[in-house]
Amino acid sequence: MADFKLTYATMFNPPEELHSGFDKAVEKIKNNMGQEYGMFIDGKEIFADDKFDDHSPVNTDWVLAKMQKGNAKHAQLALAAARKAFPMWSHTPWQKRVEYLRKAASLIEERIFDLGAAMALEVGKNRMESLGDVQETADLIYYSCYQMEKNEGYIVEMGKDPLVGYEARNVSVLRPYGVWLVVSPFNFPHALTGGPSGAALAAGNTLVIKPATDTAWIVRLLVDCFRDAGIPDGVVNFVTGPGSTLGQALVDSPEVDGVTFTGSFDVGMKMFQDFGKRNYVRPIILELGGKNPVIVSKDADLERATIGILRSAFGLQGQKCSAASRVIVHEAVYDDLVGRLKDATSKLVIGDPTERGTYTGPVINASSYKEFKDFCEEINQGGGTFLTGGNVKSGGMYDKGYFCEPTFVTDLPFTHRLWKHEMFLPITTIGKVKDLDEAMRIANDVNYGLTAGFYGSPEETDWFFDHIEAGVTYANRPQGATTGAWPGFQPFGGWKGSGSSGKNAGGHYYLPLYMHEQIRTLVK
Repeated sequence: MADFKLTYATMFNPPEELHSGFDKAVEKIKNNMGQEYGMFIDGKEIFADDKFDDHSPVNTDWVLAKMQKGNAKHAQLALAAARKAFPMWSHTPWQKRVEYLRKAASLIEERIFDLGAAMALEVGKNRMESLGDVQETADLIYYSCYQMEKNEGYIVEMGKDPLVGYEARNVSVLRPYGVWLVVSPFNFPHALTGGPSGAALAAGNTLVIKPATDTAWIVRLLVDCFRDAGIPDGVVNFVTGPGSTLGQALVDSPEVDGVTFTGSFDVGMKMFQDFGKRNYVRPIILELGGKNPVIVSKDADLERATIGILRSAFGLQGQKCSAASRVIVHEAVYDDLVGRLKDATSKLVIGDPTERGTYTGPVINASSYKEFKDFCEEINQGGGTFLTGGNVKSGGMYDKGYFCEPTFVTDLPFTHRLWKHEMFLPITTIGKVKDLDEAMRIANDVNYGLTAGFYGSPEETDWFFDHIEAGVTYANRPQGATTGAWPGFQPFGGWKGSGSSGKNAGGHYYLPLYMHEQIRTLVK
């Protein structure tokens, strides 16, 4: 694989050895399912009185792992361990912190097949999406290391005061906040845990990691990479359990100096409001989803548009905050594009995501499965037409998991609430407009502003970039209309209700979010 660099944009034509390595890892993982995993606090395995079985959405009879149901006491233990380790870690030279993190990233790469196979089984991602999540995690960590080196530890000499008879020196130093909490989602359990964790650690903060309950196992395997890289005890702590108890105890604790949360708008906004009740302002980095539009001009390359829209609508079963959930098409090409999308969708294979030919796996859990059926009924009642899908799969293997058909919806009025509501499922609405100005008005008329795509002429793309209200924008991209950002290439973050910081992960301005500035003035 010397000439192959795995990213979301390149994953559609991988070398054969990527498939053979993945197949071997799947067999090994399936032969070792059901082991118990502890929480990881202050360098020790911690076991709770209560446990939970982590089932696969592919086949709910499969128990992938037995995990711990932590509580408020475990939250306090983890925070105390992180607090105790902070003086040592924050005063570790940044060069040494970078060395530890590069070792962790290299271990992630070494274990990519095992981690990718586990992710496919636990999340339901197809094999290439799973491997992409793992590799992106390593690249996000590497990128934080690169930024720390490039900026020489964020220590900057400032101007000298013009003081007669004195010599003044002013130095700007970025320093860590303290104990950082990372609360990560199920859909990118590695990248959206490892990325912010790597940034927080490179900056000199210590960590408490709380994953989504549905993906506790795969995040524990990531934490093992930090542990095995030799990062000192107490610097990285990992707890599992319900968000309503363990999670809320973490958010409520005054021991948390900063937090990165990725998840739903409602939960993120509540966390933001809870943090505002503290004795002083704490930094909070939020990524809160999207309702991402694709605008298709009459001058679009419809072959590119079809491929890009399909990949972004139904990759990971639409369970991406960057998914193409709204397609807004010029009336001159509407019928042609709709026909192409219907034909292309009919060729998607729905099934076990570990199988090579599968594109669409299951949705994450029973709640999402039910929501899919509820949304489809609402669409039917609201006058929408199912161009494709609209049903859950049944019979044979489908009865064991949470499989939903990739669903394109036409004829749903733009006034219907689902044009603005993030469904987080394989459901995408398609609408017809008379001109690009109308398309842009509809595209921007949402609370979200995460990603957006466009297909049209070169002149039109300049107009698109200038008018769209989104943090990650793509034009004429067959690899994905709204998805596929990669650290160092497309920094990922949103505007409006999609993000709180205005700075995108995997980009130039992200790492300083994990530090605050101190000006040091010395007069001799």
